[in-house]
Formats: sequence, structure tokens, C-alpha cells
Amino acid sequence: MTTGGSTRRQILLGALLPAFIFSIGVGAMIPVLAPFAVQRGATLAVAGIIAAMLPVGQILADLPAGALAARVGDRRAMLLASCAAALGFLAAGLAPSLLTLGIAILLVGAANAVFQLARHSYLTQVTPVHQRARVLSTLGGVHRIGQFIGPFLGAGVIALGDLRAVFLLALLTALAAGVTVVLAPEMDTRPVRAPGQARKGFSAVITAHRELLLTLGTASMLVGAVRGARQQVIPLWGEHIGLDPTTISLIYGLAGGIDMLLFYPAGKIMDQLGRLWIGVPSMVGLGLAMALVPLSASATGLALVAVLLGISNGLGSGVMMTIASDIAPPEDRPQFLGAWRLLQDLGIAAGPLTLAAGAALGTLAGGVWVAAAMGPLASAGLLRWLPRYSVHASRRTRRDAGLT
Repeated sequence: MTTGGSTRRQILLGALLPAFIFSIGVGAMIPVLAPFAVQRGATLAVAGIIAAMLPVGQILADLPAGALAARVGDRRAMLLASCAAALGFLAAGLAPSLLTLGIAILLVGAANAVFQLARHSYLTQVTPVHQRARVLSTLGGVHRIGQFIGPFLGAGVIALGDLRAVFLLALLTALAAGVTVVLAPEMDTRPVRAPGQARKGFSAVITAHRELLLTLGTASMLVGAVRGARQQVIPLWGEHIGLDPTTISLIYGLAGGIDMLLFYPAGKIMDQLGRLWIGVPSMVGLGLAMALVPLSASATGLALVAVLLGISNGLGSGVMMTIASDIAPPEDRPQFLGAWRLLQDLGIAAGPLTLAAGAALGTLAGGVWVAAAMGPLASAGLLRWLPRYSVHASRRTRRDAGLT
């Protein structure tokens, strides 16, 4: 990168390093949530509900997160989110009842939503537009790396104590993420408005951009759906074909490891050639790889498909955050990003539900293929609507806008 030293420090300490540290804690907690709940007396069904409080909390907080960041600024919002997450991890580890545990995880999910939105909004402000995709794809990459490392660190602390130790680890990472934000150079990233111009509420922002949200936002939701299904398809299909949990975990880890490798090349291509050069092949590849899952009947076959899933998803690292930054109105950036993230998170929640519906109807393969179709549909939506709203969609749109 060619940004100045101060800007690089803002990017590193203000968002990338906190995102990495924060993701380690969340990644460490996710695998132990269900076992921890069962230890506290929950049935498997109740344990699943408690684990679901993490994404539910995130969905519920997406819109309020935008309002908070608009009011206090992105940096302060990240600090508040770090403290709230630390409180949630502490409450979860000390929870005297399953109800308390569920509420604590809901708080962690809400804090995660605020933290993610604020760091995205922060980077949109401090990053030069010609380097935006590289920075945001790096943000996606460090998030993946953190969540990949987290379970291994969690397993290490469990070996030294019990499952509660994981929540202590997560608490420390949340506080450490906040410390790195404090060390970042001070910068007011609240949207700048003309004198006398009031801050818009969410209803006004959504109304002003309803056509964009109904068109390109729908494509974003489809991207979220196919990515959400990707997270669950390997464990579900591995169980379906009779693989043991260790083998399933290794295959899942293989996909995650490959996923982490492509974030910087993806960002560089987006900065040089435009967003469509990554968004379209990534979603088409993800859909095709998903469609191959039901054709695999062995560990080897599923591992090969997992490699394709990892490559396709890794290729798209940061693409939707970059697109959101391109199209977000400067004067109402946090509120708009909150609405955008809500659409994505709803899609992410819908993906696994599609697989579950297929399984409930007796055809898991059918559910996988329905989810797989969302990849090409998302690509078609990006091709149709992105050039209309972003001058950075491709070289042609940049040339037409006089940028090249």
C-alpha cells in the first residue's frame, strides 16, 4: 500500500488488528457453546437455541448499531462494543442458569454487530478509495484468520481448565481489541453534514435508498444466503454420508484454511479491474461447488468439494463490504451500512434454514441444490444492478465516470 504512515496506523490499529483479536474470542466460543449449555443441563434442542442467540443478537442489533455509530462515531462505537462483548462473555462464563446464558450470548451477538459495522464504517472513512478493496478484503481475511485460530486456542485453554476458561479467553480478547482501538490515532469519523442538516433516522435513510436496497440489496441477501449455507453444508453432508466427527472437522478445517489465502489478491483485482471481476466469479464458483456436494459419497470426494468451496469463498473476501462502502451515502453512512448489513445477515440466517428445510422434507440434497442456485442468482443481480449504483463496478463504469 502507498498510504501515509498515519493512515496505515489508523487502518491497522483502528480496525484490522482489533478485528483479528475480536474474532479470535468469538471463534473460540462458538464450538463450545452447545457443549457448555449441555453441561448446564440443557437438552440438545435448547443448546441449539442458545447457540442461535449469537446470530439473532446480531440481526436485532444491525439497525441500532448504525444509529449508535452515527451518534457517537465509529471509534467510540467499537470501544462500547468491546466492553459490551466482554460483559457478555463474563456473564456467559458465570451464568447461573440457561436463561442467563442465552441472554449473555444475545448480548455478545449484539456487540459483534456494533463492532463489525463500526469498523466497516471506520475503514470506509479512512481508506483512500483506490485502495478500498484491498483494505476491506484484508479486513475479511483477518476476520477469517481470527475465527480459524480461535477454536485451537480455545482447545488449549480447555486442556488447562474447563469450558469456562474459553469465556475468560474471549473476555480478554474483547478487552484487548478495545485497547488497540484506543491506541489508534484519534479521528472523528461521524458523517459530515451541511449546517442545519439534521441526522436522518433509519426510516428516512431506507426510504431515500429503497430502490437500491430492493435491487442490489436483494443480491446482497442472496450472497449472504449462499455463504450461510456454505458454513453448514460440509458438517451436514458429512453426517449424511456417515463420516465420523473427526473427519468432518478436518474437511471443514481444510476449507477454512484455503479460504484464508486469497483475500489480498482478491482485493487487488477489485481495486484494479472493478468489483464485478471478483463478485461474479466468486458467487458462480460458490454455487457450482455447493451443487457438487450431493454428488460426493466419500471423504475424498467431500474434501475435493471443500477445496472448491474454500477457493470460491476466499476469492470473494471483502467484496460485499467494498460494494457497501462504494454505495453508502457519506452523510448517512452508518445508518445505511446498518440496513445493508441487516439484509446480509438475514440472508446468512436463511442459508442454513434452506438446508434444514430440505432435510426436514427428506431431501437434504434438494436443500443443498436450492442453496447452490442462490450463487448464480446473486451473480446475475450484481451484473444487473451494481454498474447502476457504483462507478467502481468495472473498468467500463470507471471510464464512463471519467476516473480512468
